[in-house]
Amino acid sequence: MSTSGLKAIAPVPKASDFLDIVLSKTQRKTPTVIHKNFKISRIRNFYMRKVKFTQDSFDEKLGAILEEFPIIDDLHPFLSSLLNVLYDKNHYKLALGQLRTARHLIDQVAKDYVRLLKFGDSLYRCKQLKRAALGRMATIMKRQNEALEFLEEVRKHLSRLPAIDPTARTLLICGYPNVGKSSFLNKVTRADVDVQPYAFTTKSLFVGHLDYRYMRWQVIDTPGILDHPLEEMNNIEMQSITALAHLKACVLYFMDLSEQCGYSVEAQCQLFHAIKPLFANKPTVLVLNKVDVARLDDLAPERRAMVDEIINAEGVRHVQVSCYTDEGVTVLKTTACDALLEHRVDMKLKGNKVNGILNRLHVAQPKPRDDVIRAPFIPDAIKERKKYDQNDPERRRLERDVEAEEGGAGVYNINLKKSYLLENDEWKNDVMPEIMDGKNIADFIDPDILEKLDALEREEEKLEAEGFYDSESDMFDSDDEREAVAAKSAREKKLISQSTKKAMKNRAALPRTAGLRTLSELTSEMTKAGLDPSRIQERAEILAKVAGAKRKRQREEDEAQMDVDEDAEMGDGGEDEWMDVDGEEAPRLKKAKANSGAVAAKGARHPRSNRQLAGMRDEAQASKAVKLRNLGQRERNMQARAGESDRAIKTKMPKHLFAGKRKMGKTDRR
Repeated sequence: MSTSGLKAIAPVPKASDFLDIVLSKTQRKTPTVIHKNFKISRIRNFYMRKVKFTQDSFDEKLGAILEEFPIIDDLHPFLSSLLNVLYDKNHYKLALGQLRTARHLIDQVAKDYVRLLKFGDSLYRCKQLKRAALGRMATIMKRQNEALEFLEEVRKHLSRLPAIDPTARTLLICGYPNVGKSSFLNKVTRADVDVQPYAFTTKSLFVGHLDYRYMRWQVIDTPGILDHPLEEMNNIEMQSITALAHLKACVLYFMDLSEQCGYSVEAQCQLFHAIKPLFANKPTVLVLNKVDVARLDDLAPERRAMVDEIINAEGVRHVQVSCYTDEGVTVLKTTACDALLEHRVDMKLKGNKVNGILNRLHVAQPKPRDDVIRAPFIPDAIKERKKYDQNDPERRRLERDVEAEEGGAGVYNINLKKSYLLENDEWKNDVMPEIMDGKNIADFIDPDILEKLDALEREEEKLEAEGFYDSESDMFDSDDEREAVAAKSAREKKLISQSTKKAMKNRAALPRTAGLRTLSELTSEMTKAGLDPSRIQERAEILAKVAGAKRKRQREEDEAQMDVDEDAEMGDGGEDEWMDVDGEEAPRLKKAKANSGAVAAKGARHPRSNRQLAGMRDEAQASKAVKLRNLGQRERNMQARAGESDRAIKTKMPKHLFAGKRKMGKTDRR
C-alpha cells in the first residue's frame, strides 16, 4: 500500500458541526407533525423513529471516520513507523478508540430510551424522553471534540504526504544537511524541491520519479541527519531514519568534501559509520559532491584515509559528482540503478522461489552423433569479397560516391529507374502510362489542343473589339452569380406572397356565390323587406359609370403605349419621343373628370351614411349581427377549455385516494 491511498479521507468535522449535521438531517428526514389527539401508539412510533434515526446517523458518520482512517498495525512497516514518528502511534490509537467507544455509548442510549418510549402514556412524556435521548447523545459527542480535532489535523497532514510506494524501485538520498541532496533530486527528476544555502531547508520527505531501462524509479530526498544518539533526534531526522530502516532501496550517501555545508569531512565519515547498520542488505553508493570546488585528490592524507576506508568497504561504490556543473550526474544515476537491479536479482536467486521453478525446467543439450567434423559452409564469393576501404581507388563505387560527385545532398537526385530489371535497358527511362478506371489517360489527350486554344482566344478578342460584351446587364461572370440573382428574385417573390397571405388571413370567409347578385335582384328583395332601395341603386349606377370610365382610360393608355413602342422600334431617331431631355418640362397629365364634367377631388370621399348599418334596422341589430358573425367564425374549442390559461385536469380518480397522509403499505394503486 502506498501513501497515495491515505489521501482519500473525508474531512472530519468538529463536535459542534457534527451535531448540526446529524440533528438537521434528523429534522429533514423524519416527520414533523404530531398532535395530542392522535392514538398513543402513533405518538410513540413518531418519537421512537426520531431517536432511532438520530442513532443511525451518528453510527453512519462515526463508522465512516473509523473505516477511512488506516489501522497502523495493518500498514507497511515503513508507513506504520512514519505515522508513529509524525503523530505518535499511541495518541492516534487513543483518538480512534474514543470514537469507537462513543459510537457504542450512543447505541446503548438509543436502545434504553426506545425501551422507555414504548411505555410512554402521553405526548408530553414521549417528547421529554426524546429530548433526553438526543441530549445525552449530544453530550457524548461534545466530549469527543479533542479527538475529532486531532484526527482532522492528521488527515490534513496525510493529504500533504508524498505518494511513496514501499515496493517500487527506489533510490534513497541521505547525508548531512546542505550537502546537495535536493539539488541532485532536481537534476535527475522533475521534482521542484526548494534549495537554499542553509541547513535543514528540506524538513520532510520529497519524492521524484525517473525512467531508466524502460522502468519507473522513485527517488526519495530525506531531511538532513546529524551525528547524535537516536533518542536525541527530532521528528525531521527521524523521518530519514525511518526511510533508511524500512525501505528496500539503493542508498546514496552524499558527502561534501569542500566542507561548505558547515560540517567537516571527519564528522561526515563518523555519521556514515553511525548509520551504517541501517544500510545492511542494501546496495550503497558514496557520492562525493561539489567536486567543482574540492576533489578527492585534493584532500589531506589523514582525511583521504578516512574516505578511502569507506570506499574500500564491502558493497560500497563511489562516484564523484558536481550538481552545479552536471559532472557525473548521469554516471551516478546509472551506477545506482544498476546496483539496485543486481541486488534485486541476487535476492531472488537466494530465495526458495527460484529452486521451485528450476525443478520444473529441463534444459536440453545436443550430443554429437559421430566423430565427423561438419564445418560451416561459406561461399567462395563471400571469402573473396574485399573489405570496403574508402581510400582504395579500385573500390566498389557506392551511391554515396555518385552523390558526392554530382553536387552532394540537396542537389543530387537519385535515379530509382536504373535498378529496374528489364529485357532492354533503353526501356528504363520510358514514361510510365497513367491508368485511371482501367484506361490510359494518354489515349484521351488531344494533340491539337494548343491550336484550338489559340483559335478560341482570337475569337474572344474579335468579340471584345466588336463590343459584344459592352452590355453587361444580363451577363454573369459565373454560374454562382447567376444563381445568386435567381435566389434573390425568388426570395422577393416569396416575401410578397407571404404578405399577401397575411393580408387575406383575417378577411371574412364567405362562399363564392354570396357576392354574385345582380342589382335588380337586390332591389327586389329589399322592396319585399319593406326598405327603400333608391339610394343604393343610384350609388351603384354612379360606381358602375366610374369603373367603366376607368377601364376605358386604361385601355386607351395601353393602346397608346403599344403604338409608342412600335414607333420606337421602327424609327431610327425616335429616342427623343420616349427619353427625358434635360431642360424640358414633363407633359402634364390630364385631370380626372367626373360624369358631370367637374374635376374629381383627389382627397378621400366620405359616404353620406354609415355603410356598416346598411340593411339593418338600427345599431343594436348591427352589433348583434357582428357578434353572431364572430361566433360563427371562431375556431372550435376541441378540449373544452375556459381559455388559454386553463390547465385544470379534472378528477379522474376518487378523492379518498388523494386525501390524507401516506402511511405504510402498498401504494401501487395510486
